[in-house]
Amino acid sequence: MRAWPEKVKKGPAVPTAFLDRDGTINRDRAGFYITRPSQLKIYAAAPAALRLISAKGYRIVVITNQSGVGRGHMTLAASKAINLRLVRGLRLSGARVDAVYFCPHAPGDKCACRKPAPGLIREAVKDSPADMKRSFVAGDKKSDLLLAEKAGLKGYLVLTGQGKSAAGKPPAYKNLLALARALPDLSRG
Repeated sequence: MRAWPEKVKKGPAVPTAFLDRDGTINRDRAGFYITRPSQLKIYAAAPAALRLISAKGYRIVVITNQSGVGRGHMTLAASKAINLRLVRGLRLSGARVDAVYFCPHAPGDKCACRKPAPGLIREAVKDSPADMKRSFVAGDKKSDLLLAEKAGLKGYLVLTGQGKSAAGKPPAYKNLLALARALPDLSRG
């Protein structure tokens, strides 16, 4: 489900960074749900990371599981408000996000959009085509790496959030900014 923007502009297929939200861009604690916009805390290095990823020629799409909706911890409207706060907070720091997609279902719902299923990526690519050979997924959980594998994309682990417990499958980066610095610059070619 797309949280933002309301409408997307079709364009040519471009390299896309499919980024996990909780634990990758903003702080996350296992077992704790962000249920109000005021609880969202963006990592200090995240805006610089997104600016660099964008400057290197990637579209930035946030993909996130939000089972707190399906479990009854928050409403669909609250989840959308949290995602809008993320976009606004990043924008105020000079960072751009092109779209945000989220799965509101509980794990037992067996939907096609809950990571590691590739439904969110499929929906994003349907809205705005991606150059899949030069796109990637980055996140702090094994499910993010499995999503990359299922979508046929490169997967990168960041060691923020729950990343340290998912470590063991390279490549792993200290945080999203360290990954951004290591990415190839596609804007030159």
